[in-house]
Amino acid sequence: MTERVDTPVSGSAVPVDRETRTEARRLQRALGEVGFVLPGTLTHRATRCGRAGCHCHDDPPCLHGPYWWWTRKVRAKTITRLLTDEQAADYRKWFDNMKELRSLVSELEALSLKVVEDDPRSVRRPGGRRPVTTNEG
Repeated sequence: MTERVDTPVSGSAVPVDRETRTEARRLQRALGEVGFVLPGTLTHRATRCGRAGCHCHDDPPCLHGPYWWWTRKVRAKTITRLLTDEQAADYRKWFDNMKELRSLVSELEALSLKVVEDDPRSVRRPGGRRPVTTNEG
């Protein structure tokens, strides 16, 4: 059974079935539970220095570190920041939260696309076929 639900953005009514509405509410609740988020990647790696006589250039090498590196993009530039073990432990959950946030937003986007495709008011192509949409993401 299709019920009409008011959309807060435009104030118009869009037909949405009960199951879809329930899933949207679940996603909205989950989005509200996501805490702090950090973009980018957290890596734990060892490095070599620039001193020619250092033990890190031996065979086999004894590298420096390991160190925690946070890498992200800011205005199309790669930014890398060195973190302490304590910072990495504190922020690790924030990186996980970002992955969860992206996943939830993708699910909500797919659900919204489904609502648009299932809307009986959608314009159909000649021959009665619905327009083909791609799920980019």
